[in-house]
Amino acid sequence: MNFDDYQRLKFEWRERVLWVTIDAGPMNAVDFGLHEELAKVFYDVQADERSDLIVLTGTGRAFCAGGDMDWFQEMIDDPAKFRGITVDAKRIVNGLLEMEKPIVCRLNGAAAGLGASIALLCDVIIADERAKIGDPHVKVGLVAGDGGAVIWPQLIGFARAKEMLLTGDMLRASEAAAMGLINYAVPADELDAKVDELVGRITCNPRWAVRWTKTAVNLVLRDIANKVMDAAIAYEISSNSTSDRQEAVSAFVEKRAPKFTGE
Repeated sequence: MNFDDYQRLKFEWRERVLWVTIDAGPMNAVDFGLHEELAKVFYDVQADERSDLIVLTGTGRAFCAGGDMDWFQEMIDDPAKFRGITVDAKRIVNGLLEMEKPIVCRLNGAAAGLGASIALLCDVIIADERAKIGDPHVKVGLVAGDGGAVIWPQLIGFARAKEMLLTGDMLRASEAAAMGLINYAVPADELDAKVDELVGRITCNPRWAVRWTKTAVNLVLRDIANKVMDAAIAYEISSNSTSDRQEAVSAFVEKRAPKFTGE
């Protein structure tokens, strides 16, 4: 398996553990290039014969802070470009859920929108206690169509999930751990040690017992994703064409309060 063509993801093998690092600028925001790479990386790491476990993390201050505003504006201006990413949107979610190898999320900083979905679709999530996580799709005028509607209710129940998805609020990692959204929130200087400890506890077990246990557990999540994703993405495409969507993006870029009209 050749990983040389990736531009926004970096790879490091530590014995039989493959570290995949999102390295796409200060906040690791998603653009067309990163979205495309995320759509194939989980299939590629599954096929990698050098690794038995994946650690997914980010560089800098963020794990992945959601969509880049220039990318958002480009898809508002040309809706065909939004429609064009829908297959990849499903591949990101399906790639995570279909991968047999266990994947540990080292949540080094903010995870928002698609970044939060990717983190939460991992098998174990260990966060820097200063990190924040949330799905603010609604705040930028979009439906939470790229995985949020699939995974949040399964982790914290429908009532809490709907509160978080409908407000678009961000949670501190300590709050997320307390409600069971993530596994651990630890001080920054303990993050790597906790990741290494958890990785060791998993990899000391027989490879196929681990892989197929994870696969069995994910069967229900895969079924849910198959039922939800097409409709959720279709709603998200529709929301991209509303006036409030443009106002949300414009207000964010101009650093002002949005003035929504309901249209």
